[in-house]
Amino acid sequence: MDSAIWTEKYRPSTFEEIKGQKEIVEKVKAFVASKNLPHLLFSGPAGVGKTTLSLVIAKQLFGEHWKENTLELNASDERGIDVVRVKVKDFARTKAIGEVPFKLIYLDECDALTKEAQQALRRTMENYTKTARFILSCNYSSKILDPIQSRCAVFRFKPLSKEEIFTVIENIAKQEGGEINQALSAEVKDALHTVSEGDVRRVTNILQSCFTVKKEGEHLEAKDIYSMASAARPKEVQEILQRAFSGKFVESRKLLLDTMLNYGMSGVDVLKQIQKEIWNLQIDDRKKVELVDKCGEIEFRMVEGSDEYLQLESFLAFIALVGKK
Repeated sequence: MDSAIWTEKYRPSTFEEIKGQKEIVEKVKAFVASKNLPHLLFSGPAGVGKTTLSLVIAKQLFGEHWKENTLELNASDERGIDVVRVKVKDFARTKAIGEVPFKLIYLDECDALTKEAQQALRRTMENYTKTARFILSCNYSSKILDPIQSRCAVFRFKPLSKEEIFTVIENIAKQEGGEINQALSAEVKDALHTVSEGDVRRVTNILQSCFTVKKEGEHLEAKDIYSMASAARPKEVQEILQRAFSGKFVESRKLLLDTMLNYGMSGVDVLKQIQKEIWNLQIDDRKKVELVDKCGEIEFRMVEGSDEYLQLESFLAFIALVGKK
């Protein structure tokens, strides 16, 4: 049995294999072809291809010497000024192996760098432009100092579309073959897209997990996907909201608690799903806006440390009151 993690097994190694971010890939491909790469800043949510594109750049630029010419650091692990002063500078000051005149330094999660480390990084980027190019990756570009942003070509990644996620799923099924191909019904694919929210890493992990625990001959259903992702089915969330809105507060409360316990969901998880499903309710738009506004308030209270069950009950009570208006 193959024990490889699918996220690594199916990680693209060429520009053509990358799904989504078409415009970004085309521009970066042109940079690599000319062997004239500016400093790059990739920003966007998790699992949409920032690290993959960075590794593809390294492989395409340096070929078999890509590991010797690339320094990969995760700023979540090492976020202090010493990392920039010691590791990055030591790597940047030496010449690259091969034809390309510069090395590549990939800093992942660089929005976790302290302000002091970012200031030091700014000077390092200036001083070592002849021997090193930087690729910075972050979830929020607003957390990166403006002087660093102005030294980079900024690319904003977005979650993959439904069609692109389906292409990823079909590609995995095709390569794995056999049972997986037959098990991927339209309903299962839709569920995978819903829970992944455009995150390729998440969809790949959930798919592998489902097929690892599935018994032979057992049929894969949408409910298995939601269960593996610790997410409630949209229909269940709709039912909770509809009961609360029609004044059946006690029923709604019981259903919410059962759903949370069945799927092992936290308060913030269930609130995010509720917020999405509010827009699908058959109610007046003004009331939808009121409920979403309240969602934001409840989420803030939870994050600040308030009891999540109490806050969710409060929210259901608010829905019931809006329903009576």
